[in-house]
Amino acid sequence: MPRYITDIRKIEAIPEEEREKLTPITDKFVFRVNDYYLSLIDWDDPDDPIRKLIIPNERELDEYGRWDASEEHLNYAAPGCQHKYATTALLLVSEVCGAYCRFCFRKRLFRNDVHEASLNIEPGLEYISKNPQINNVLLTGGDSLILGTKKIRSILQRLREIPHVKIIRFGSKLPAFNPMRIYEDEELLETLSEYSRPDARIHVMAHFNHPRELTEHAYRAINALQRAGVILVNQTPVLRGINDDPKVLAELLDKLSWAGVTPYYFFQNRPVAGNADFVIPFKEQYRIIEEAKARTSGLGKRVRYVMSHSSGKIEILAVDGDKIYLKYHQARHPDYYGHFMVFDCPDDAAWFDDLPGADKVLEAQKQDVSA
Repeated sequence: MPRYITDIRKIEAIPEEEREKLTPITDKFVFRVNDYYLSLIDWDDPDDPIRKLIIPNERELDEYGRWDASEEHLNYAAPGCQHKYATTALLLVSEVCGAYCRFCFRKRLFRNDVHEASLNIEPGLEYISKNPQINNVLLTGGDSLILGTKKIRSILQRLREIPHVKIIRFGSKLPAFNPMRIYEDEELLETLSEYSRPDARIHVMAHFNHPRELTEHAYRAINALQRAGVILVNQTPVLRGINDDPKVLAELLDKLSWAGVTPYYFFQNRPVAGNADFVIPFKEQYRIIEEAKARTSGLGKRVRYVMSHSSGKIEILAVDGDKIYLKYHQARHPDYYGHFMVFDCPDDAAWFDDLPGADKVLEAQKQDVSA
């Protein structure tokens, strides 16, 4: 199993002077990585995308964004349990990840003064059991597959005792960060196989951000999960300096679909504190995504371009000239499911709130709720 490192000063591949500059950043934003993932970095390339994904950069201290850009704090129905959309509940079961992406939208969870994840899932399970419209539960955090196998088994057992829960999903980057944890743990694979039923599959929502993460070890983990009856899909933000090249994104779409992993979402990066260096405006990102999709098969083209806004999951259908065309793919307010919108799109707009007129849509939803 890989060896974990939580002190950036111990990574000798980084020059000592640079390590000293980065230490204040790791004092503010948590740092964790393992020697397997570090081995994927080309240390001779200062612009190496894997390095940018996991090694802090000085711009993380820029004044930018918010800790909770999608206002997830509004979604809690019970301790550790979010319920934003009618059929879906989230259980935040872990405060730990295999490593910490520098663009993480839940950086707030890894502060000492924040305790949104819950090691006690009983309140969340009780809430889900009393709400029969919930048929889809996402185990997240943190990374849900980093939990001990006995803990995972107990969670799956409890969820399968709730008749209306059909879909169980693990949000995890371990297939990229630590694939050995998956394919070396026979007990884990047996557990997943037992609870992934023909009529109610377990899904893993993987997070491969760059095609170089799809190593021999990653493919072995993917194959092990598939043999256990698990369905894999992939989601990633499009990130400045990491995967903002149509050729790179196309290669990612190809490699995923060839391996039987469905390309699921390309995310608009959320305006989260510390994320200034990764932001790409809508106009540029839409062009990158469409050029990437033009290079891949129909299997790769299944991916959707979305942003997870506090008001719902909004699909970016097109950017044409100075107009952007959007649709609520999911909505906090039930009357806005499928709601279609057209706005002017300034060159630097990178979030829903940046679009002229978006504030009127949000205000209308608030009024509808209070009516």
